Amino acid sequence: MKVAIIGTGNLGLAIGKGILDSNGASSMYLTKRNLDDIKEYASYDKVVLTSDNREAVKNSDVLIFAIQPRHLEAILEDVKDLLTANHIIISVITGFSISRIESIVGSDKNIIRSMPNTAIAVGKSMTCMCSNAIGKSKIAIAQSIFDKVGASMVIPEEQMQAATVICASGIAFWMRLIRATTQGAIQLGFEAKEAQELAKHTCDGAAGLLLASGNHPEEEIDRVTTPGGCTIEGLNEMEHQGLSSSLIQGIVASFEKINQIKKG
Repeated sequence: MKVAIIGTGNLGLAIGKGILDSNGASSMYLTKRNLDDIKEYASYDKVVLTSDNREAVKNSDVLIFAIQPRHLEAILEDVKDLLTANHIIISVITGFSISRIESIVGSDKNIIRSMPNTAIAVGKSMTCMCSNAIGKSKIAIAQSIFDKVGASMVIPEEQMQAATVICASGIAFWMRLIRATTQGAIQLGFEAKEAQELAKHTCDGAAGLLLASGNHPEEEIDRVTTPGGCTIEGLNEMEHQGLSSSLIQGIVASFEKINQIKKG
C-alpha cells in the first residue's frame, strides 16, 4: 500500500505513525509546507517528505487528506487531474461532505469520509467512516488503516454529525466526568495527583471491562453493587441529582448546535 498524507499536522502524523509502526505501507509521502516540523521522519526508509502535493499523489494509491477545511477545495482542484480510478481518497476533515468532494473530483472516484478523535494520538481513536457509492468496495482498506490507531465503524453519512458529538465531543464529556471524580477523591482526602491517577485508571478499567466482555454496562454495575451497600447508595444519589439525564441533555444540545453550524 502506497500512502500519502496530505497535510501532516498532529492528526496526519498520528495516522502516519500508526501505519508505519504496523508496517502497513510499502511507501509513505508526508506533505507539509514547513518540512522542518516533520524532519525526524526523514530517517524512515519508506518515508518521503515533500511540500509538493502533486508529487505525493502521483506516487501513492491511498490519499489521506488531513488539512484544514478551508484549504481542501484548492488542494483537490490542484491535484484532481492526477486522480485515477485506483486512488482511494480519505478525508479526515470535519464537516466536508462527500457530495462536496465529488463536486470537485467527480463521483467516479473512491471517496471515504472519516472522523477520528483526539485519542488517535495514543492509538485509542474511535473512528467513524462512510463512503460514496463507488468507495464502498475500498472502505475495508480505510478501516484497516484506522484500526491501527484504535477502532473503526462504518456508518451512513447522515449519522456523521451525531458521531462527531459522541466520539469527538465525547472525549471532552468523559474528561469532565474524570475531572469530577478527581475532585470527589480530593474531597475524600487524596492528594490531587493521586486523585487523578485513581480517576483515570478506574475510567480506563471500566471501558476495558466492557470492551473485553461485550457486556451491557448494567451487568458490570450489578457485579459491584450489593444490597444496602455504598455503591448503590452513591449511584441512586447521582441519578436523583440528574446524572444520566444531564449527560443525555448535553449530548442532544451538542448535536443541535452542530446542526446549526452546518446550516450556517
